[in-house]
Amino acid sequence: MLLEPGTTCWRRDPSGRAALLIDMADYFDAAMTAMSRAKRTIHLLNWAFEPETLFHPKDGCTGPDGDRIANFLKCLAKDKPKLDVRILCWNSALPVAATQHWFTLADRKVFAGSEVKFVLDGRLPMGASHHQKMIIVDDAIGFCGGGDIGPDRWDTALHLDDDPRRQRSQRKSDTKDYDSRHEVMGVVEGAPARALGALFRDRWTRATGEVLPEPRSAKPVWPACVVAQFEGVEVGLSRTVGAWRDYAEVREVEALHLESIRAAKRCIYMENQYFTSPLIASALARRLAEPDGPEVVLIGAERSPSYFDQMTMDATRVKFIQRLKRADKHGRFQAYSPVTTLGRIIIVHAKLTIIDDRLLRIGSANLNNRSMGFDTECDMSFEASGRAGTGNRREIQRLRTRLLAHWLGCDDARVDGAIAKAGGVGKGLEALRNAGYARLRPIGLPPLNPLAEFVADYHLGDPWSPTDSWRPWKRRALAHNVSRQAAG
Repeated sequence: MLLEPGTTCWRRDPSGRAALLIDMADYFDAAMTAMSRAKRTIHLLNWAFEPETLFHPKDGCTGPDGDRIANFLKCLAKDKPKLDVRILCWNSALPVAATQHWFTLADRKVFAGSEVKFVLDGRLPMGASHHQKMIIVDDAIGFCGGGDIGPDRWDTALHLDDDPRRQRSQRKSDTKDYDSRHEVMGVVEGAPARALGALFRDRWTRATGEVLPEPRSAKPVWPACVVAQFEGVEVGLSRTVGAWRDYAEVREVEALHLESIRAAKRCIYMENQYFTSPLIASALARRLAEPDGPEVVLIGAERSPSYFDQMTMDATRVKFIQRLKRADKHGRFQAYSPVTTLGRIIIVHAKLTIIDDRLLRIGSANLNNRSMGFDTECDMSFEASGRAGTGNRREIQRLRTRLLAHWLGCDDARVDGAIAKAGGVGKGLEALRNAGYARLRPIGLPPLNPLAEFVADYHLGDPWSPTDSWRPWKRRALAHNVSRQAAG
């Protein structure tokens, strides 16, 4: 088993039903359905929470007030006096809040005097963030992944150009749309949902000092709009917690990444917002150097949407990919950025890894330093057993095909056929691209100017842990040590 409590995960429990939700339109629909049927508790953990977010936006991001998440939750809490509705959100720095419509100020105002209990959580190392994203209903249904609550998060799996539902406003002077965006979320029932509930209560106590009782057990009410892709699957929860005061460091996210990369036999498929961690780069490079190692396929945005990330994470990603290209002596590495039909950028915000047909991992953790030991993260993994091509193993492989087909804009059968004919995922993707399915493009590696070289060398903005958060020279030494050990 890759999921080992105490090392690669915190908890491992079976779930009667589980599913992967591709992009936020499906997630918002499923979450609204599940919360509508809540009897005891609705608990949300988020990096950002914008109260005006619509579950089902219309043209110009319009919709009825009851479809806006803050109003929806307030109405639920008012109409069901026994329902406990709580939101715990990162108390972000003002420059970050400014990029998300000042949500920290808006949330306080919109929930003041309501039955919804809203708390901003700033109890963590200086410079770190609470990055977990989840919704837990009655400790019976749990959602976990990379999707925050915001109007700029909403998109469908079609990633349509000029979708009026992504228009920023109805003002004629504001004709811009939110960029297409790719997110994934996992949904589970039963014991893994109870574990997510326990994680929420632990965070709530840490933030407020209030100890919440565990809700009475409830029968899971699976959202009717969600097709359960997995049955009886093992679900693991892996965390990152930066050391802070009496709270010990937790690096389960990192441990599972390293162990699953070591265990991969045929293909490592990763979608992520950032690829900067030298530890992960070293682990992937070692596998690429092996004559019979696995393929490595990475999917990331052409560029980050914010100037700060372009200066920090994008520059460091160049070094990450260059290292894998140097290690790729056997032609098993591909790194792509997706675009829409008209060639416009798709922001890849998902944090997803698929190892062969064995492990499907969805979470909040990026493949950067801070997600491994500085920020607060939670990843949820589905691990399959049994014979290849059967049951949950078949479903993991099918979902990888579905993701690739949605990137390329073709049907699943064409992707499966190309991979089988070419004898590998990367070669199959190249064959499809050469046949005209060109919505996946090789990630560009622009030359780095001296400032970008400095940023990448010192991993500015990307601490390993609280011990180097304000000591970038220590971070540089750590990265160089990892590289030397890998080379040796």
